[in-house]
Amino acid sequence: MKTAAKISAALDKSKLGQVVLVFQGGGALGAYQAGVYQALQEAGVEPDWVIGTSIGAINAALIAGNAPGQRLERMREFWDRMTHSRTTQFAGMLPGIGTLMANAMTVANGLEAFFRPNPWAFLGMQTPLGSELAGYYSTDPLEKTLGELLDPQLLNAERPRLTVGAANVQTGQMRYFDSRDDVLTVRHVMASGALPPAFPAVRIEGELYWDGGILSNTPVEAVFDDKPRRSGVVFAVHMWAPNGPEPDSIWSVLSRQKDLQYSSRAITHITRQKQIHKLRHVISELASKLPPDVRASNEVGALAAYGCPTQMHVIRLLSPPLAGEDHAKDIDFSPSGIKARWAAGYAHTARVLDQSPWTHCVDPMEGIILHEAEAGRVTEDIEPKDIQK
Repeated sequence: MKTAAKISAALDKSKLGQVVLVFQGGGALGAYQAGVYQALQEAGVEPDWVIGTSIGAINAALIAGNAPGQRLERMREFWDRMTHSRTTQFAGMLPGIGTLMANAMTVANGLEAFFRPNPWAFLGMQTPLGSELAGYYSTDPLEKTLGELLDPQLLNAERPRLTVGAANVQTGQMRYFDSRDDVLTVRHVMASGALPPAFPAVRIEGELYWDGGILSNTPVEAVFDDKPRRSGVVFAVHMWAPNGPEPDSIWSVLSRQKDLQYSSRAITHITRQKQIHKLRHVISELASKLPPDVRASNEVGALAAYGCPTQMHVIRLLSPPLAGEDHAKDIDFSPSGIKARWAAGYAHTARVLDQSPWTHCVDPMEGIILHEAEAGRVTEDIEPKDIQK
């Protein structure tokens, strides 16, 4: 196992560029992300930029909205508050039906520090409640929790930069609220996690927003589309399995459907971005081979500007399934479930850091290099013929 000093040396920002964390949405599955951050922090790796959607936005805000020495403590505090009540925990221990009972009680009663039933919703599905009350639950408890755990000034200090994704209810457009360009508050984080019809929309600057996972649950495009573009190492943390077995029951169909829905075609997006970024490298290479007097012309300069020599290593961490989990895994706020997912995130990230896949030789013409990390095993999308020694 490499020491923190060796890992920090291997992740040399002066050569590799910024370190970015990208967090998916996924409710209780977000405990895996907390374990990822713990492993990074213990290795001396602090992100320059954190991006999240839904629970990923909350975890990202807990990092950006606290001083480095307090981040892990605040994450633990948040996830401690997210666990079931003692009554629900007891129901979860019932043999055979424990998980079903615990999840049913969460749906019926909510979570004390997260959400509670909205009594107005019982008036009927067609009863006008107002745009900011139209949901089965109220998230006022979450707003109070985040208000106690986040420092508004640090949230906007850009150490690290914070970006949270939300879906504009009326336009259907994805909006990334960014501390580089906006003054972020707890409300922006709440908007990113306002998943309908459970949670009501959140109004920001006169516009209504829902959970960004509706449009893009894996907000890695925020990195690829950023301007100016920068080289870096991107830890893309996924909780929903893009690959899985054929479902053979309605129960397993529900689970597989949710995995596919929230994995957000991440590989398709990355594959397309790889193609685009390789073309940018090709343009830069072609421009460098032109005579100096040709390169100096305005016309050629404008064309050469489409090129970009930056290089991004994307480490995709895939959360493993827990034994016996089903389609309700994202509301499994049991202490054992949260502990297991946190431990998995920590163990996987520690192994990936030890392997340091971004130090491997790669084709210099590749702008985006994908490293898949599943259960601690890293595979790369680079064919041997593409590797240059």
